Amino acid sequence: MQHAVLFEKLGYCFHNLELLERALRHRSMGKISNERLEFLGDAALNFTIAAELYHRYPDMKEGDLSRLRANLVNGEVLADLAGELQIGDYLQFGSGELKSGGARRKSILADAMEAIIGAIYLDGGFDVVQRRVVSWFVKRLDEAAGVAQKDPKTLLQELLQMRKLPLPTYTVDSIIGVSHSQVFTIKCIVFGIDEATIGIGPSKRRAQRDAAEKMLAKIEQDKLI
Repeated sequence: MQHAVLFEKLGYCFHNLELLERALRHRSMGKISNERLEFLGDAALNFTIAAELYHRYPDMKEGDLSRLRANLVNGEVLADLAGELQIGDYLQFGSGELKSGGARRKSILADAMEAIIGAIYLDGGFDVVQRRVVSWFVKRLDEAAGVAQKDPKTLLQELLQMRKLPLPTYTVDSIIGVSHSQVFTIKCIVFGIDEATIGIGPSKRRAQRDAAEKMLAKIEQDKLI
């Protein structure tokens, strides 16, 4: 393996090369694989991004922080990051997985990225992991505030589009009050999620925003879609 080239891409030089090599071993290689390192890296990554968002945006609400973290820490983003670092060129597979194009599969690339984070944690400690992760995510972190300020309806729509799912539908459940002082109750329905969310507001738009915000929180809390 061309360790020096990979070290340069990662911005980190491993002391224990066995950790790096294990992080790059897909489970199709047999008993010794990157699955346990993936578990460790997932936890380290989530905490690092959560802490960075917490300190960067001290006035941001918990719900917005949670949505930002979900937008930053997911399979799509990790696979893109692995592509930027050309991790697929270094992965090791069993013959069957190699023939089926495992090195280009997004889920495998995302898992390998988490495994590498886990390996760096074991090799260099948590402070090193934090510095590396923040450096890899710096552009995305800088863009995060703009995402948080988007309308909840827009955020929900973009999330569903990213998952290649149908757009949400909003239905009026009730309208109470006279014309100049009405209260709207609106349902937000998302394909694949059994329970709709209910939004309430002084206008149809405000009620839709409330319902969309609740749906985003539900998706994050229950790990849906």
